[in-house]
Amino acid sequence: MSQRPAFPLQPNPPLSPRETLPTMYDLPSENPEEPGLPDEFHDLQPQLLSATLRLRNYAKSDIFTGTDLNLYYDVRHPQWYKRPDWFLVLGVPRLYDGTELRSSYVLWQEGVDPFVVVELLSPGTETEDLGNKAEPSGEDPSIEDICLNLENGEARPPRKWEVYEQILRVPYYIVFSRYTNQLRFFQLVGGRYQEQAIDPQQPRVWIPELELGIGLWSGTFEGVKQQWLRWYDDRNNWIPTDAERADRFAARLRELGEDPDALS
Repeated sequence: MSQRPAFPLQPNPPLSPRETLPTMYDLPSENPEEPGLPDEFHDLQPQLLSATLRLRNYAKSDIFTGTDLNLYYDVRHPQWYKRPDWFLVLGVPRLYDGTELRSSYVLWQEGVDPFVVVELLSPGTETEDLGNKAEPSGEDPSIEDICLNLENGEARPPRKWEVYEQILRVPYYIVFSRYTNQLRFFQLVGGRYQEQAIDPQQPRVWIPELELGIGLWSGTFEGVKQQWLRWYDDRNNWIPTDAERADRFAARLRELGEDPDALS
């Protein structure tokens, strides 16, 4: 069984999802019972990922990056969601319906699964984020088991790992722990995540479909010096943020004897 859980039966012709299913306007972006962001790193790191993302084959208006946003994935349980620390979706408008900032990402409305998901490990989240891969010899449940549990009204939603691998089938899944500076990279191969080897001396991974790579950069972002995840190009150069570009341009003007402040 290789298909995701079937959508509910529709009349012929089928009704629009807007007529039958909750939308982002109906489904909240936050759970009032949750404590919120665990630390400032979970705010800053996604900012750097979005700020250094430069895709040659997609306009900014044709991609969406979500940060700590509820992602609703199962029409049978429309209140079930996962909240990736950062995710990228290709080929969807930057704005919902071309006009609205999203309050959540509702899969049955959008119709496009995330292409990359990044999770930032926190103490106690290893099992949720890594499934049984949190243990060296762990085995994950099959899609058949997950579908059976969903059909039987299982009280506990699947873990993030199971949702990303078996339900959404996200092609690339990246997990980073700032506590150990360990980067783990999983690629969907034959319907299962296979961990890809990473050079510990140069922890970088290349995603050919994006013509970009992601790796660990040691530097200062927003006044904090540490190891950060950021994107790099096909020449192995770290992609600068807009602020870094402006600083470099100002420095170059000063080298040429120009005052950048006088041009503003």
